[in-house]
Order: sequence, then C-alpha cells, then structure tokens
Amino acid sequence: MAQSQRRLVPDDHARDTRHGKHKLDELDAARVAKHLVSFEPSEEVLTALVETARLSIPGLAPVSEAIKVQRHNPLCIMALARKSRFDPIHPVGEGFIAILPLNRLGLEMLALGSFDGASPDVRLICKPGEKPAGIYMWGVYGPGPLAAGMALFMAKMSEPPFEDVNFYSRPNTDVGVRFNQVLGFKRGTVVNGVEAPNVWKFSRQSSTPIYDSYAPHSGKKDIGITVARTFDDLMKVVAIRNAVYVGEQECPYEEEYDGNDFAATHLLAYIGDEPAGCLRLRFFADFAKFERVAIRKEFRKSRAAIKLVQAGLKLCQKKGYRRVIGHAQTRLTTFWTRFGFQPMPGRKHFFFSDYDYIEMVAELEPDPDAIVMTVDPYVAIRPEGRWHVPGILEASLSRPPTNPSVKKS
Repeated sequence: MAQSQRRLVPDDHARDTRHGKHKLDELDAARVAKHLVSFEPSEEVLTALVETARLSIPGLAPVSEAIKVQRHNPLCIMALARKSRFDPIHPVGEGFIAILPLNRLGLEMLALGSFDGASPDVRLICKPGEKPAGIYMWGVYGPGPLAAGMALFMAKMSEPPFEDVNFYSRPNTDVGVRFNQVLGFKRGTVVNGVEAPNVWKFSRQSSTPIYDSYAPHSGKKDIGITVARTFDDLMKVVAIRNAVYVGEQECPYEEEYDGNDFAATHLLAYIGDEPAGCLRLRFFADFAKFERVAIRKEFRKSRAAIKLVQAGLKLCQKKGYRRVIGHAQTRLTTFWTRFGFQPMPGRKHFFFSDYDYIEMVAELEPDPDAIVMTVDPYVAIRPEGRWHVPGILEASLSRPPTNPSVKKS
C-alpha cells in the first residue's frame, strides 16, 4: 500500500543521527496500550479506513485488494484507534498497519523485484498459522499519535508464528525512507543468494529467547533474564525477596519462604550484572502460576518488571502451557492487564500476609515449537530454559560409550 507516519519521522537534518531512534524491537507496548487499542477490522471498517487513508496517501492499493488479503489471512491487517474514542461494540478505526507474511517464493520474488504489492498474489502469502519466510510491510497509516501503534503491532509480531521473522520494506517516498530509518531498517539485503539493493530489512533472527537473554560481563547495562540454575542464583533470588517483601512489605519470614521454592522455577532479571528482580513459576497439570514477582526499589523505573513478565510468559508457552494464573495485589491489577491478565470471573478477593489479592488469568497463544513428549530426547535433557542450544550431555557424545547396555556377542 503506502505509508503515512508523522510522529516517528525525524526532520531532514536529523536523518543520520536518529537512525534507529525508535527501533521496532525496543518499542514499549505496555505504555502505548494505555492510550491506543488495536483490533481486527471488519470489511466495513477496513473499507472506511482505506478510503480515509487515500485522501493523504496517493497510490494506495484498492479496497478490493485489502479485502482480498484480509480474507486470505485476517492477521495481515491491524486497525488502530485511540482508547478514549474506542467503542468495542461499534469499533471505528483511525489508522492501520498492513503486512504480507510472505512464503519462501514470495520473499524471493520481492528480492527479484517482481513482487506486485499493488495487487499481491495470495499464493505468495502465508495462511493463518503458517510461519512466514519474511514479513513485508505492506502499508502503515498512522497519523499523529497513532504512529505509536507500531508498539502494539510489534507485541503481536513477537508471538508465534511471527517471532524472529525478519521484516522487509520497499519505501517509495522520502517520508517512507525516513520512517524506515527511524525504525532501524537498513537498505539492501540478500535473499537466498539474490541481491536486493532496494529492499530494506529489519533483522530479527535470533536463537536467544528472552528468558535466556542475560549475557554476563558484557559491559552493557542491558536488561537480561535467566533461569536460576545454581545455588548462587537462588541466593540472589532470596536477597531480592528479602529486600522487597521481608524488608519493604514487612512480610514474616516463614510466610515469605512458604515451602514452595524448591518446587518451582525462578527467573532472575539483571541490569548489567546487577540482580534487579525475580519471578517464581510453578507448573500444574493444565496451568502455570506466577508468584513472588519482585523488583528492587532502585530499579523500578526500568523495564525490568516488563521484561521479567514477558520472559515468564514465553517460558510457559515453550513448555506447552496455554493458561497462566497469578495472585495480584489489588493495587497492581492494571499492571497485569498489560500482559493479557484478566480477573478470574466469579472469584472473590482474598488476603494473606496482610495484603489483599485478586486471582487473574492470561490465555496464551500455543507455541508451535513447544516442548512435547515426542521432542528430540537431546532437547528434553538440556538445561531448563536453554532448549535452543546443545547441552552438556550432548557434549558427552564426543567420547565413545564405556557402558553399553547391550554387549556384542
């Protein structure tokens, strides 16, 4: 289609110095969700949106093409609206973000310059549930504050089947070029050996999930998350919870350490190499449970809490869970709704350790690569949260077995 984005586009004189100022993978969806909503538009809403966008964007694809693509894969078009004006019963869109999740052939045709974005062939576009080879940014219409809706879009793109799939773009205006620069796209790429100098790419491919993102001694002050695997890790968890719950909230020691810590998985959040927060996860038959989320006082203005919760949800998805519950202090329910948690219907508030709580639940999208019984046995024996890299037991394959169970006759 085409692009109209005002708030994220820098002035001409700042093009180079502001490259990547609002990188796609660093946008704060939780903050934007306070002001904007995203939804799947009906054909009527989509028609109105495209016709409105046409007034400010010349050369926009016909409404019929947008509807054709949406019928093929409803996830291709996300409508945006200001929360203050949004009526969920009668939704009206104010902006949109349109993508084309291209299969391998579609991505190759894009690189060759033979892909028709004005009238895309749906045979080159993935169906719902299929993992694309690349995500083509078909069109963005986000006037004024709606440009921040890219953060909500990226939150959706971090879920299966879109996670870790690269973005591609072919901006045809100066505004589009600057918009790509601000979001961190780089001009020129190679697709399966085909050079595409006029295609812009935002690279997302990474083998490191968020729940294993802590890189010790990197010299950076980045937020990193890891599963607690050693007694030293558990000491850090205890130190954080002592400071937050026992110290600040005056929780009795025997109530804070309730006998469940050795039956749980703990996540640690670091800022640089300094332990900043922790989260306890317990796993039951058909749900996982978030517990003991704590962030040290000096780090509460960081995004450590957000990253910690996101990592916990991703870990649950990887383990095959589709439902997570939590006991949230009533004063913190707004925080949890940012991640999809909602109060459990029909359940009353309850109390423990001098605070009132409410039960909340989040429904998760299934992870197509979740750990299941039929997974490669070497994957199943890898350390918790590090299923994406070979483990120490696989390294033992480098030596011949000395105790085979079946002896040669």
